[in-house]
Amino acid sequence: MEPTLPSQEIVRSLTDEHVLRALMQHRRLTRAELAVEIGISKPTAGESVRRLTERGLVADTGERTPGGRGRGRVGSYYALAPAVGVALAVVIAPEGVVAECLDIYGDTVSRAVRPIDRPARPSQAADALATATVEVLAAAGRPARLAVVSAADPVDRATGRLVQLPDSPFLVGDLDPVAVLAPHAGGPVVVDNDVNWAALAERNTARDFAYLYLGEGLGCAIVSDGEVRRGHTGLTGEIAHLLTVGPGGRAVRLIEVFGELGLRRDGSTAIDVERLLDSDPATRELIGQAVAGVVAAVVALADPQEIVVGGSWGPALIGSIRSATTPMPREVPVRPAVLTGEPVLAGVRAEALNRLRSAITTSNTVNVRGQGTR
Repeated sequence: MEPTLPSQEIVRSLTDEHVLRALMQHRRLTRAELAVEIGISKPTAGESVRRLTERGLVADTGERTPGGRGRGRVGSYYALAPAVGVALAVVIAPEGVVAECLDIYGDTVSRAVRPIDRPARPSQAADALATATVEVLAAAGRPARLAVVSAADPVDRATGRLVQLPDSPFLVGDLDPVAVLAPHAGGPVVVDNDVNWAALAERNTARDFAYLYLGEGLGCAIVSDGEVRRGHTGLTGEIAHLLTVGPGGRAVRLIEVFGELGLRRDGSTAIDVERLLDSDPATRELIGQAVAGVVAAVVALADPQEIVVGGSWGPALIGSIRSATTPMPREVPVRPAVLTGEPVLAGVRAEALNRLRSAITTSNTVNVRGQGTR
């Protein structure tokens, strides 16, 4: 534990943090506007701006307020300096890698996309990830402070490596996004699976729910008190191998239902979404019953307030799923996800922005308890 700093230094540090947060919110402010926004004196605001400018975190934009000739002093507008860097937001999906650089305001300043063959292989996925990252950072022209990554595969929470499970449709093996991205990020590389990120994007509408991701792959995220529960190794929610009711009322694993119905892609366990969406009412009813069996297990074990159904085909079958869950002894509301356009990327972006802002405000301030920052 570091020694406690003098109270004056703590006050300065907290003032600097407030100035940084105000500039994050308003993009540019004069020293006088900062004083009003934060509730401090103009000299105090000016001193904070001076300190932050010396650290390279704040810069004079060159813009001036109207002034002079009896209209008061001209004010200089200040903003966060480009040197504060960007956050990498990356999605590794069956169709390829998407990499974005987000600035401190949450704006996408650059974007790169690299396709991946089906089935994906670790070496090709790693090459696509590295290439997209180099391209997007070159276009941004700013350093990356950190990276947040989504992968359409289970993720080991201790290492960030992808985990190959039986019947996994995306064969990226033990791809290690942390190792690939670490040379390009000045801070942590955070990796989680796509279902968890989609669920986090949905938590603005709920705090306790189970998120069923029904697309080419199958997954579930448990959100309790607004936090995703990942389990000991990070494999919570791998529902593909849950026993449920299949064709003919037989007990089968969920993933096997789609094989028996002829709804898998050729040579893969990935679900053929287009064929599923074109299926007849009887087939949809069978799928609804199979999903209802999974819902029953999730409700029994996790006790969610509601079930949120997302993915490329889940919301389209919401009627069949609801009908099949109605007779359950513990009925829980089932609804489609609110976010349907790039929910995974939305979750990754939100986390990347939150971590970027936290990194900027905490790396140059002190903890009021005197423990310092890491």
